[in-house]
Amino acid sequence: MSTLIDFVLHIDSHLVTIVQTFGNWSYLILFAIVFIETGAVILPFLPGDSLLFAAAALAANPIYHLNIWVFMTTFLLACVAGDSLNFYIGKNAERILSKYAFFRKFLNEDSLGKGRAFFEKHGAMAVILARFMPIIRTFVPFVAAGSGFPYKKFIRYNYPACFAWVGLCCGAGYFFGNIPFVKAHFSAVVLGIIIVSLIPAIVGFIKGKTAKKA
Repeated sequence: MSTLIDFVLHIDSHLVTIVQTFGNWSYLILFAIVFIETGAVILPFLPGDSLLFAAAALAANPIYHLNIWVFMTTFLLACVAGDSLNFYIGKNAERILSKYAFFRKFLNEDSLGKGRAFFEKHGAMAVILARFMPIIRTFVPFVAAGSGFPYKKFIRYNYPACFAWVGLCCGAGYFFGNIPFVKAHFSAVVLGIIIVSLIPAIVGFIKGKTAKKA
């Protein structure tokens, strides 16, 4: 866990190492991270927003010879494909869990419950809103499928959500990631991104607790 925290907080330096070691294969590696973050259901703690921000910041720096449009296309495909895989798993959860019982051990029931509550509260709009909320975005496709939500309707909301998420995170990284102050305090900026993205989930949790007490 400490390795993961270090990777997230110092993601800029780790990405530099990946790029210098693997070159153009870095696109595929980052595709896999974003794809797994949502698609695998059981790994919601992998970096998402901060990864896009840091990767776009590297693309803006000519010394790394990275293409921002390739990055954006890669991330867009990764999040759409990941959400679709997640939806498929949710649609076939009963069969998958009965065949692979060990899979149940890795499901975070508390986070799954939050995803279910979020989807029940916001309905179809949850597909769009959840894309900007770490952890919640990993469980909403799964819950939506399990609730009988049609895939055609799901993907209709999922496309604009992924476009907006990739555009916002990569745009911010590309245009602001190499500002001297941001580069000097990159870990604090990444932490700030994580905190800001978690605010809606925290507010919802507090409201839920307050409503229960009332």
